[in-house]
Amino acid sequence: MAIYHLEAKMVSRGAGRSAVAASAYLSCSRMLNDYDGVQHDYTRKQGLAWQAVFLPPMAPPEWQDREKLWNAVEEAEKTKDSRLAREFVAALPIELSRAQQTALLQDFVREQFVAEGMCADVAIHDTDGHNPHAHILLTVRPLTEAGAWQYKTEKEYLCAKDGEERGFTAAEFKSAQAEGWEKQYPYKVGKKKMYMAPSTAQAHGYVRVDKHPKSTRYGRQNPISARWNSEEQLLVWREAWATAANRCLEQAGHTERIDHRSHAARGLEERPTIHEGVAAQALERRGIISDRCELNRQIKADNALLRELKAEIKKLAALVAHTVPVVAAKLEKLRSKVLIFCYQLSHIRAGRSSCQKALDAYKPQLARYTGLVQQIKDKSKERKALLAEKKALPARKIFKHKELASKIAELTEDLEELRSEKALLLKHLDYAEDAEAETFRKDISALEASLQKLEAQEQKYSVELETVLQEYAGVKAQSTGLDPVELYEARHAIRSGYEAAANEKLEQAYGDKYSPLRWMDAKRAQAKLTNDSMEEYAARKLAKQKYKSMSQPIRGCKQEQE
Repeated sequence: MAIYHLEAKMVSRGAGRSAVAASAYLSCSRMLNDYDGVQHDYTRKQGLAWQAVFLPPMAPPEWQDREKLWNAVEEAEKTKDSRLAREFVAALPIELSRAQQTALLQDFVREQFVAEGMCADVAIHDTDGHNPHAHILLTVRPLTEAGAWQYKTEKEYLCAKDGEERGFTAAEFKSAQAEGWEKQYPYKVGKKKMYMAPSTAQAHGYVRVDKHPKSTRYGRQNPISARWNSEEQLLVWREAWATAANRCLEQAGHTERIDHRSHAARGLEERPTIHEGVAAQALERRGIISDRCELNRQIKADNALLRELKAEIKKLAALVAHTVPVVAAKLEKLRSKVLIFCYQLSHIRAGRSSCQKALDAYKPQLARYTGLVQQIKDKSKERKALLAEKKALPARKIFKHKELASKIAELTEDLEELRSEKALLLKHLDYAEDAEAETFRKDISALEASLQKLEAQEQKYSVELETVLQEYAGVKAQSTGLDPVELYEARHAIRSGYEAAANEKLEQAYGDKYSPLRWMDAKRAQAKLTNDSMEEYAARKLAKQKYKSMSQPIRGCKQEQE
């Protein structure tokens, strides 16, 4: 099955390795290292299945020849302990074909390394057909846009100005010097050696000890190199390999998956095996017991025993979970939940009904109120016009004055009746006399919003109730093998406690709005939903038959004795 293995290591001169030798090994070829003149020949090595070199756009095209590439790396590194390359060894999923493995490896290398500006030398090894794995050799020094090597670390001088100390590279120091920053040199102060700026030393007449300015110990690391070398980036690459491999397995129609996390991070109690290596496996093939292989055999045996114990514990837990007391407790707990949901839904439906009734009453009253206000406005306008006309009419037009006065009196009476009707309507609805139509509209909007909220709550609790009822039905189905009389008696023994807890919870939640009558309605609704009445009747009937059959032999014994 597919396993996760992604080993990362550095190729450094300090460890006695060379990048040219590492490349010759992975490509099973012969290559000359110009740095030390050593020729590395791995042409007789078996198991090379595929190999390729990947370059970023800025790299020189001649580096497609891996010998030129890694000799260029060796030439760029000057120190005897330089880090030359980074190497990854990854296990390839055996479920994939060679073409699929190659495609997986190519995509991973291009996305994770070449896109970052690294040159990659890649190969697939598979000596026996059962251990396909990839070797990925990467450059560690970034490239400029022109294809030249960048620095890995740059000397950083610690400069001083007005008692402050700050680090500058050689390129940065030119502009910093113009701002008054000075390099610090060692000066002899009494019997001690102290670093200070030349201007300060000259003022005191101190003598410089040597010409090397003060600098940071390791210099300033290239930010790109710093990111490549970070633990965080290694974790990203490990996760990316698992993601890429799982994507290919899924596309190929396989159910196997790999996980980059450790056993501890995944919550597994099994011990992971260790990497055995070629040398240990070679010893085993010759009949010699390897410590690493023996340790792995012991770990596998321990893990197998742990799996067996877990399976037994799981079986025991399943048996315990199927006993009468446990099933009775589950059923009563679910029953109390059904009770709570029934009460909540009853309360919500009552509130929804009240809101709907209020809306049904308010909307016609709003229409009536709006009509009254409009009539008052129209008649007031008409009366005002008649008053103005009467006032402007000459006194000699007596009959016209009488006609207008009659109309004005009639309008005045109508207005009084309308205002009286409006006042009675406002009083009936508990509104102030100066209330306007906008007050009605606001209250109606609030009622409509409350109604929508209650409908949403009803839908939510109905779904939750349905879920609990399904769970209840599932537990009931699991209890078919249990004695129904024992289960009935066990449930009734603990029912009062669960009911009291549910009732108390509702009292605390609803406070003054809690209703004992609604609680009784909820119990009736629950009994109907869970079919308790029929089940309890059947259980009591069985209990009577059971006790009757138990008492008959006793009665028979008494008769024989008599």
